[in-house]
Amino acid sequence: MKSSCLALGASALMMLALSGPARSADAAAPKPDAQRGAELMQQQMSQMSPELVERAKALSPETRQFLMHVVLRHERRSDTLTLVQVMQEILAEYQTVGAAIATDNGPMAADAARRLALHRLPRGGMLPYLPLEKVTDAGLAVLPAMEMAVEGNATRLAEAADKGDMVGAASYYGAVTSGCVACHAHFRGQPGASAYVPRLRK
Repeated sequence: MKSSCLALGASALMMLALSGPARSADAAAPKPDAQRGAELMQQQMSQMSPELVERAKALSPETRQFLMHVVLRHERRSDTLTLVQVMQEILAEYQTVGAAIATDNGPMAADAARRLALHRLPRGGMLPYLPLEKVTDAGLAVLPAMEMAVEGNATRLAEAADKGDMVGAASYYGAVTSGCVACHAHFRGQPGASAYVPRLRK
């Protein structure tokens, strides 16, 4: 998910792309975006642990460039909400889409699907919530495909629903679901378990 998942995207990495040695990744960014990235750096770098900062700095220019694309695309951000809370918002939009498709309500489906595709980013961006061992080029290489599976198909769903093609919208709904499941399988691990509840881990 949380193209979508993840997508999903990591705001802090965009800032590292702007400040780190990999200038080829951000050379194409318009000047206003570079300035915006610098502002985000001031707000979010404090959310990253020193170890996470080191891993982020080690990412390739290509990975940084994609993460810059993600953070610039998602303009809604929160200074307080965690990734779990953002995922709850995404789930609410997802369920709204399902209800709208089932009741043949195209406008409702389209609106919720677009909100899902352009979901809010959590406090600190995405990276602080990922397993540290996944913050590598290999671990994040799935992000472009995840973005297309979740956010790309949510956008296509909205376009189909706008046209009243609810059968088409339903097919994209299934594709979004597959993207969410795949993203969770890669990043989340065992559902319901966390570092705060170790006894639940298998």
